[in-house]
Amino acid sequence: MSTEEKSLNFIEQIIEEDLKNGLSKDKLRFRFPPEPNGYLHVGHASAICLNFGLGIDYNAPVNLRFDDTNPAKEEQEYVDAIKRDIEWLGFQWSNECYASDYFQQLYDWAIEFIKKGKAYVDSQSSEDMAKQKGTPTSPGTDSPYRNRSVEENLDLFTRMKNGEFPNGTHILRAKISMNANNMLMRDPIMYRILHAHHHRTANDWCIYPMYDWAHGESDYLEQISHSFCTLEFLPHRELYDWFLDQIQSELVSDSQLPVRPKQREFARRNLSHTVVSKRKLLQLVEEKHVTGWDDPRMSTISGMRRRGYPPMAIRNFATTIGIAKRTNLIDVSLLEFCVREELNKTTPRVMAVLNPVKLVITNYPDGKEEILDAENSPEDESLGFRKVPFSKELYIEREDFQEEANKKFFRLTLGTEVRLKNAYIIKGESVVKDAAGKITEIHCTYDEDSRSGSGTEASQRKVKGTIHWVSIAHAIPAEVRIYDRLFTHENPDGDKEVDFKEYINPNSLEVITGYLEPSLATAKNGERFQFQRLGYYCVDKDSSPEASGGKLVFNKTVGLRDTWAKVESKE
Repeated sequence: MSTEEKSLNFIEQIIEEDLKNGLSKDKLRFRFPPEPNGYLHVGHASAICLNFGLGIDYNAPVNLRFDDTNPAKEEQEYVDAIKRDIEWLGFQWSNECYASDYFQQLYDWAIEFIKKGKAYVDSQSSEDMAKQKGTPTSPGTDSPYRNRSVEENLDLFTRMKNGEFPNGTHILRAKISMNANNMLMRDPIMYRILHAHHHRTANDWCIYPMYDWAHGESDYLEQISHSFCTLEFLPHRELYDWFLDQIQSELVSDSQLPVRPKQREFARRNLSHTVVSKRKLLQLVEEKHVTGWDDPRMSTISGMRRRGYPPMAIRNFATTIGIAKRTNLIDVSLLEFCVREELNKTTPRVMAVLNPVKLVITNYPDGKEEILDAENSPEDESLGFRKVPFSKELYIEREDFQEEANKKFFRLTLGTEVRLKNAYIIKGESVVKDAAGKITEIHCTYDEDSRSGSGTEASQRKVKGTIHWVSIAHAIPAEVRIYDRLFTHENPDGDKEVDFKEYINPNSLEVITGYLEPSLATAKNGERFQFQRLGYYCVDKDSSPEASGGKLVFNKTVGLRDTWAKVESKE
């Protein structure tokens, strides 16, 4: 039987070409290099799936390497959160590495650069440096310190390392060319002075390498074969290669480190109705527009986890959108489709009423209670059945009843019949209203012989609608958090003239009290359920066990259908 060959994305094509040209398969090694200055977001999730997915496909190791070169913004909290997110997505790294592991080696190589006339200490102010850098259309001018002697550069650089100078007084620059077309090649900074406590090296260092200097060299030391970055790093590739050229040609023999890393770039995937900039996500947290990095409205992996998104849905989403060479905006409804599809296969069904109205079955015996069987999932028979209590007084959804309705309304009305899920057929008889005319009770009668699954002729009678319910006497009240898009604009970050926070949706969170069937009394943090006919919900970490007062909190993960698309099409 013939099998259709998998089509390769452009990154896989690069790897296949390198293997064809002599790179040994056992030399393949990838890495995921986050900076620990915030929580990872959905864009990082795509990069994680790319790199770790390549590791799985090629049976190659993948390093987790933290780019911890800026202690002013980095914290151990972020390191721990990043590791937690990657493991939750179902991936495992080969080695846990840090750019700080290589601080000594990077410093030693920088000394060699100075000795060979390839680096110098510049003492200009940042303003003066910006002026002499030139523009994309005009060349730069040499720093007045560019021709310092090797001895003076070595002395100053050593004293920078020893902490003798305040922040901003000196930097170490690579000596390349101030006429380069690529402005990143105009004597780029390799080191700056930064008196700040580092989460791993404490106060051992007073100088820290710049990303461009640490990035490629860390790849080289770890023998990473392919270093994948987002498109904004495309102009950096020339510098990445220049640094490696100097080290490979003069400082390291091929036998010591035989694999030369190759940087290649892919397009960032932006998600509609949110932002995926760590700086802007941090703003939302610090200014308390959200409750924290794991607020379920956030595009962070921890926020999606708390909202109830399953890890496999995020992986499927990453596979669906694929890898591209051009940046584009992905509609969040595609992510929600992946979430809905996964949850439909994996979550048990339960009954909850979120907008209750009282239903009284007038011909049901007072004080009688029944325990009915309810199927846990039509998608997975192995989940079996659960017991649900039934009684004379129930809650149903207010939207499931109309006094008068047209022929397209298939729920309960006066004079018509519907089935109560897993229970009996009922018929609407009358209503009770308050002084304002609002319905407070619906009175109905039931057909005693129509119980679901009883096998009677009445139980097999077809009615147009089925509605869910909970027994009032047994219902468990719960706080239910209903989430909407965090931003009203599909691309809140798209107009640089408008502050993205102008588009924050003031109605992105609604908190209500719902009533749940009693089987949910012992639901644990993170457990996911389908509230039948309503959507998918997840137990929030703010819930407390019965021993502590028994407060249940549920987050709405996603509805059963994409209602947002309908709203947008109307607008």
